[in-house]
Amino acid sequence: MRTVFLSSAALAAFLAAQPALAQQAAQATTGTDAESTGEIVVTAAKRSENLQAVPISISAIGGDALAKARVTSVDSLVTKVANLQISSTVGDNTPIFALRGVSMSDYSLNQSSPVATYYDEVYKGNFAFLGIALYDIERVEVLRGPQGTLYGKNTTGGAVNLISRDAKLGETNGYVNFGYGNYNRFDVNGAINVPLGDKAALRIASTYSKGDGWFKNVNPGFPDLASTDEWAIRGTLKLEPTDGVKITLRASHSYQKPQNYGIFAQPEAVNRPGLGNFQISSNVPEKRRAETNSLALTVNVDVSDTLAVTSITSYDKGSLFFKEDTDGISGQVLEVPYGDRASQFAQDLRLTSNTGGPFDFILGAYYNREKVYNQTTLEVLNGTDVNGDGKIDAADCAAGLPVACKVRNQFDQLKKSFALYTDLKYKLSDALTLRGGLRYTHDDGSQTGFSSDALGVDGSFVANLIPLSNLAFKTDNVSGKIGLDYKLSSGNLLYASVSRGYRAPSFNAQAFFGSYELGVAKAEQVTSYEVGAKTQFWDRRITLNMAGFYYDYKNQQFINVDPATAAQQLLNIPKSRLFGAEAELTVRATDTFTFHGGLGLLSTKIKTGTVSGVNVSGNRLSNAPSLTFNASVDWTVLKGGFGSISLHPEMSYQSSQFFENINVPRLRQPSYALYGGHIDWTSADDRFSVSAWARNLGNKLYFTSRIDLLSGFGFDYNHIGNPRMYGVTAGVKF
Repeated sequence: MRTVFLSSAALAAFLAAQPALAQQAAQATTGTDAESTGEIVVTAAKRSENLQAVPISISAIGGDALAKARVTSVDSLVTKVANLQISSTVGDNTPIFALRGVSMSDYSLNQSSPVATYYDEVYKGNFAFLGIALYDIERVEVLRGPQGTLYGKNTTGGAVNLISRDAKLGETNGYVNFGYGNYNRFDVNGAINVPLGDKAALRIASTYSKGDGWFKNVNPGFPDLASTDEWAIRGTLKLEPTDGVKITLRASHSYQKPQNYGIFAQPEAVNRPGLGNFQISSNVPEKRRAETNSLALTVNVDVSDTLAVTSITSYDKGSLFFKEDTDGISGQVLEVPYGDRASQFAQDLRLTSNTGGPFDFILGAYYNREKVYNQTTLEVLNGTDVNGDGKIDAADCAAGLPVACKVRNQFDQLKKSFALYTDLKYKLSDALTLRGGLRYTHDDGSQTGFSSDALGVDGSFVANLIPLSNLAFKTDNVSGKIGLDYKLSSGNLLYASVSRGYRAPSFNAQAFFGSYELGVAKAEQVTSYEVGAKTQFWDRRITLNMAGFYYDYKNQQFINVDPATAAQQLLNIPKSRLFGAEAELTVRATDTFTFHGGLGLLSTKIKTGTVSGVNVSGNRLSNAPSLTFNASVDWTVLKGGFGSISLHPEMSYQSSQFFENINVPRLRQPSYALYGGHIDWTSADDRFSVSAWARNLGNKLYFTSRIDLLSGFGFDYNHIGNPRMYGVTAGVKF
C-alpha cells in the first residue's frame, strides 16, 4: 500500500512540473469534437460531465465500439475493464460481477449483487430484471469503488451503468445490422428515430439472435446446450413541451428461450472420460426461459437557471426458469430446476444545483419495493431404484431420502428500501474542491411461507423437511463520502477520497434439508481509501487515468456449501482487506492509429473467517485475480474514395484466481489470455459497413465458476467460458 501512495505522490510531482504541455491540451478542446480531443461525457455522478473531471475511477466504453467488437452481452465486458470479473453461475445475461475483489459468492436467484447494475438510471437488482440490454447502446460506464451516496445500497463494489441511445428531436434516421457466425448464429438489430412534430420524437430499437448450441451433446436424441434464441424491443418517447422541461418514457420487453447452459462436471481434477473440452452428455432437454418487461418515466424540469428537478419512476417485472443438468452427464446424479418471478417499483427524486459559484449540491430521496417468488428443486439420483423392486416411486424416496427424491423449497420475499441522500461540492479555491455526501437508508425485508418438502420422482409428497417458516429483518444505515480534488494549472486532476458502501442483509434461498440452513446474512460494509489522477498530454492525444485503493471489507456474504451433504448456509466472512490499483491508457498516435490499454493490480486477504469448519484466515477472496490486463488497437490502414479499412486486434489477460474462499488447489483457475478483434470496411459516406470479427481465437478452455461437490456427489461443478466465436456483420445507416 505504501508503494501505491508513494507512486501517487511521485506522479503528482511529475504532473505539477508539466504545465506547458497539458495547458496546450486544455486549449485544444475549443472548436473540436469528442473524437479528435478524446473527450468522453459521462453521467456517473448524476450530472453530464467530462470523464476527466469526475473524481471517480470510471471506465467508459462507447456503444459503437461495443457493437463492432460484437459485445452483445454484459458478460463480455470483463475483457475490456481492468479489475472487473464475472461469474456466470446462473447463465448468460445474468452476470454476477466482481469489482476490485468485491463479489457475491452466491448463485441464488433472490439475491442482489454488491456490484449494482443500472439501465438508464434504473436499478436492476434481481436476476429476473436483467434480460437483454446491450443493443442500441450509447455507452457503458463502470464505476469502481463504493457508491454509497448517489447510488445507495448494494454498491459496495461499484456500479455498472448501461445507457441506451435517446430519441432526438427533429431527426429522421436509423440503421440495421445483419450478422452470421459459427454455430449457425444469425443476428439482426436496428433502430429508427422519427420526429413527432417539433417537440417530440420516438425511437424504436430491436434485436434478434438465434444460433445452435456450442456445448455439443454426445447423448443421442438430446439437443446441444448453450444455444441462442432471444429477442428484445425498446421504445423511447422524448417530449420537450416547453423550454426547460424534458420528458422521456422508455418501455422495453425481452424474451429468451435457448437451450440452457451446460455444466463442465469433473469427476477427477483433470479427466472427463470420453468427453472433449466443449462436449457434454446431458439428459436435460428443457429450454431456459427468461422474460422481462420494464417501464420508466424520466422527467427533468429546470425550475430556475440554477436548479433542476429530476424524477425517475420505474416498474419492472421479470421471470426466469431453467433446469440445470448439474452433474453434466446422462446419469441422473443431480439436476436442479430453478424458478424466479419478480417485480419492483422504484422512485428517485432529486434536486440538482448548477450555480456557477463555489457551492453546488444534489439532494434526493429514493424508494424501492421488490417482490420475489423463488422455487428451487434438488433432484438427487432420481434414476435410483432404492427398494430394488423394478420401479422408482415415492417409496424409494422415503427409504433413501434424499436419494430418489425431488427436494423442493419455495418462498416469497419482499424487500422495501427508503433513502435520503446528498452530494455536495465546494470550491475552496480555483484549484481545490472539497466534496462530500451522506446517504441514510432504511431497509426492511421479509421471507414468508418458506418450506421444503421431499417429493417422489412423480411429484407425490413424501416428507416435510423444513416446516413453514418466516424470517424478517430491519436495518438502518448511513453511508458517506468525503474527498478533495486538486486541479493543476495544466488541467489535470488529482483526487483523494474516503467512502463507505453498504449491501443490505440477505435471505438464504438454498435451505433444503433442515431449519438450521435458514438464516439472514448480516449487511456488508466496505470502507474505501482511494487516491487517483486523471491526466491528458500531447494535445490530448494521450489520456492516462490511474487510481490506488485500500478497502476494509466487513461481513462479506457467501453461500457455504457442505461438499459432503450439499447442505447450504448463507454466512458472513467477518473481515478482509483488499488493496490495489488501476491504470487506463489511450494513445491517439495519429488520426488513424489509437491504442487502448488497461491494467489492474489486486491483493486480497481474509483476516478472519471460517468456511465449512475450515479456518480461511490468510486465504484469497474469490473472483480476485492479482493481475488483469487488456489492450486493443484501432488502426485505419487504408482510406480513399472506396471508404476505409481498419484493423482492431484486442487481447485480455488475467492471472490465476479461486472461485471459493477455501482456496481448494484443484479448483484454482490458472492464468490465461484471450485474443480476438475485428476487421472493418466503412463506405466513404459512412452509410455502409462490413465487419469480420472473432473472439477467443485460441479456443481457450477457462472456467468462470467452480464449486466443490466431489465428496458428496463425485464431481466438481464448473462453468466454462465461450469457445472460439467468429462471424461477419453488415450494416446500413439511413
